[in-house]
Amino acid sequence: MATPTVDQLAQVLDDAASLVSAVDGAQWDGPTPCTDWTVRQLVNHLVGGNLLFAAIVDGLPVDRSSADHLGDDPVAAYRAAAGAVVAAFGRPGALEQVVTVPFGTVPGVVALHLRITEVLVHGWDLARAIGGTTAFPKDLVAQELAFTLGALDGVPPERSPFAAPQPVADDAPLIDQLAACLGRSVAS
Repeated sequence: MATPTVDQLAQVLDDAASLVSAVDGAQWDGPTPCTDWTVRQLVNHLVGGNLLFAAIVDGLPVDRSSADHLGDDPVAAYRAAAGAVVAAFGRPGALEQVVTVPFGTVPGVVALHLRITEVLVHGWDLARAIGGTTAFPKDLVAQELAFTLGALDGVPPERSPFAAPQPVADDAPLIDQLAACLGRSVAS
């Protein structure tokens, strides 16, 4: 299995930033494929996740609240949190250390896989919600799909935030396959 890189994390965060920047006015209150969240709540979750992983990797106190991380400037909040998580994973030794993330205790490189995968899938959610498209690199999506397929069996049911995998065509775009693997309905 391919090892993820901090540059890959930076790339998916930047690609998702384009989607966050594209959210327009009333879309912030619109629905998403994550049925319990509006677009604002989804972006808030992404920002909160970036801040959470940055704190975990840096060994700092962790805020697991669902506080409003977006304030009056969601795009700036997203970019700041993205910068923080990239800096944390980019620190020497970060990928070799053992950390405790919401899924359990894992090597830093597995935490990096998890962060990249979450940004990819929630980026897909956001694109669907605002009528946009994703620009994630196909090879990176393939890498994280392979990781996810291999890792899902090891996630205890009580720790899984995902719905059951959904049907998807074998020739569907890889990002749709990843989204379906993690419980999204990809039917248009």
